[in-house]
Amino acid sequence: MNLFLAIFAFVVLVAFLAILVIHVPRIDLICVIGVAVALAAWDLYTTFRSRSGSR
Repeated sequence: MNLFLAIFAFVVLVAFLAILVIHVPRIDLICVIGVAVALAAWDLYTTFRSRSGSR
């Protein structure tokens, strides 16, 4: 259940930021949003990778 909620929250974050990029297509904003999404994805990956290895 926690994995489902985490993935759902990540998808909502990406959808919100995608709307922002579509309406304000500036290269600097796209770079910042790309970094933010990459960091969120890395956090999601490392959080659930460490839990699955400890079972």
